[in-house]
Amino acid sequence: MPPDEANPADDAKRKLNTPVEFVRGVGPERAKLLVRLGLPTAASLLFHFPHRYEDLTNECLIENLQEDELQSVRGTIAEARTSSSGFGKSRFAVLLTDGQGGSLRATWFNQPFMAKRLTQGQHVVLTAKPRMKGLIWQMSHPQVTYLEEEEAALETPMLPVYSTTEGLSQYYLRKIIQEAVEDYAELLPEVFPASLLTQYDLMPLVDAVRAIHHPENQEQAERAQRRFVFQELFVLQLALSVRRREQHDLDAVPLPTTTQIDARIRRLLPFELTESQDKAIAEVTADLALDRPMNRLLQGEVGSGKTMVALYAMLVCLAHGQQAALMAPTEILARQHIATLSKLLDASRVRYELLSGSLSKKERSELLGRILSGEVDVVIGTQAIIQEGVRFKNLGLVVVDEQHKFGVKQRAALRQDDQSPHYLVMTATPIPRTVTMTMFGDLDISTLRELPAGRQPVSTYLVEEGMEERWWGFVRDRLREGRQAFVVAPLVEESETIDAPSVAQAFEQLTNGELEAFRVGLLHGRMPADEKQAIMDEFNSGKTQVLVSTTVVEVGVDVPNATIMTIAGAERFGLAQLHQLRGRIGRGTHPGFCGLLMAGISEADSTDKRRERLEKFKESTDGFELAEVDFQIRGPGDLFGTRQHGLPPLRIADLNRDRETLQEARREAQLLEASDPALQHANHAGLREQMLRRYGEALNLGDVG
Repeated sequence: MPPDEANPADDAKRKLNTPVEFVRGVGPERAKLLVRLGLPTAASLLFHFPHRYEDLTNECLIENLQEDELQSVRGTIAEARTSSSGFGKSRFAVLLTDGQGGSLRATWFNQPFMAKRLTQGQHVVLTAKPRMKGLIWQMSHPQVTYLEEEEAALETPMLPVYSTTEGLSQYYLRKIIQEAVEDYAELLPEVFPASLLTQYDLMPLVDAVRAIHHPENQEQAERAQRRFVFQELFVLQLALSVRRREQHDLDAVPLPTTTQIDARIRRLLPFELTESQDKAIAEVTADLALDRPMNRLLQGEVGSGKTMVALYAMLVCLAHGQQAALMAPTEILARQHIATLSKLLDASRVRYELLSGSLSKKERSELLGRILSGEVDVVIGTQAIIQEGVRFKNLGLVVVDEQHKFGVKQRAALRQDDQSPHYLVMTATPIPRTVTMTMFGDLDISTLRELPAGRQPVSTYLVEEGMEERWWGFVRDRLREGRQAFVVAPLVEESETIDAPSVAQAFEQLTNGELEAFRVGLLHGRMPADEKQAIMDEFNSGKTQVLVSTTVVEVGVDVPNATIMTIAGAERFGLAQLHQLRGRIGRGTHPGFCGLLMAGISEADSTDKRRERLEKFKESTDGFELAEVDFQIRGPGDLFGTRQHGLPPLRIADLNRDRETLQEARREAQLLEASDPALQHANHAGLREQMLRRYGEALNLGDVG
């Protein structure tokens, strides 16, 4: 095609994909730094958003300052000196001049490190409430914004602050991005229709790019940010909607539940199911009866009986001559499932075996042969189940325990040939609603909130510094009564960089001190699998009275005689994780007691966020309530202590802050996907391209076009 007939959209895309080296002001050396930062093209610069702004809208000349009003002054440090303020305290002061005849003295008391940060000739902005003392303006402990020499005279009321890398200063990154905005922003195609922009008061794309990098005020910065938050969440929800539809288009073997099958299964169960379990089973069996694969998340309170629901689903599968697989994140949890099944299925003809990484080559080969021939009905294991070479004769159902520790692609790895198995994924960590709409938005959801009869109450105590001996005395009394105890610490070994207790340290201290009269075992994830299992077997049998462990006991461990949980360094755990650990006790006929050791957290400091979190944990035993509190305090990144859910991290949206925007974006994305399932309309090409580029691999999306 001759140049004058070239497609303008293709030409714009080509220019936006200009290698960053050829962007104005970059060059080969800075390009290396930008590529290291994940910015290889002109377009990537446009979408490298500031993570905050230095608000200099209240900046003025020194001669125009007003007393006791928060203001900023820009200038050069003319003097910098450290002196003594008496009683061994230091005082660091600088003299700032603004080039217009004004001078101001700024002072920091007992902060000697400031002498290394502020030196003569440096260009800065100082922000504080000034006071006139004698003939000169003074600021005490002002906020400092560092400027390059070339930046000192710029008009920058809202100074963007970016994530950068060593060797690339904020000034040069600002300058490069600003020039990229000037040269390339106009080429960006708008992906939203005008009606949507109007409905949700969203800035047009080009205006938003300009405003987010160089806003006139805080309000304009927030409007630009809202545009990109909405777009990011919209594209994510669109990807999840497309994935759900793709799952529905797959073929699966229907596994209907008859009255006869239901009666046979319930005869195997040693107790009546709760109303909550019956409701979840009804939802699961309705999915299993369809000729498309079930994709359902089962979430529930600690001890709410998720395993019984999963067992019911597996037995329905077996009743139709199909195989089932149960995948757990650790061998300890996989073996716990084996122990549970052995109690429940002794009277049945179900053939189940463990597939794990600890099998010898010969054992593994023989087991794989039995799985392929159909001699094994249920395979329980770790990620070894999805390794190359594992083939089933007729896999009908996959149960994934602790779903948040597996990604979408790991789940899909068990799909073989033309038919897909049904999927039931479980989590013992109650999930906040905004997280279920994102990380698990491709799944239908069943929830268990009701605990089975017989669960014992668990009392939680905050063990203040200085009260530890009383707590250990209480623990010893319970052990003498014949009970058992867990002690959990966050680290395996002592660390020079992390101030937190370790299991090695706790084990040594307890065996030589508070619990020396008792049989104490040590367990952590670095041990060989057979050693870990031997230690768990001794604790299960009661030979070991106390188990000192990391969080490998967080899920799946069921020792009814264990009634005491001591958590050292409790402030380092999220509330959801603390709730999981607390759920290991109170599972038998005796009440449970959970002690949170709070070394270093002062009772007098009521503003300490760590104390506030632990107080909330003490007051509530509702896992769903604690999950929401944890989410608000810690955010989604730390919610599960893992980022392995498979989705790339959000760049600008915050699931806590942007809940309302998420609801709006989800609704509009689902409406769009319903009206154009393959996103084939020309108006949706830009959104389709964004969706596939961002989430195609993570969500295992096919060619929706």
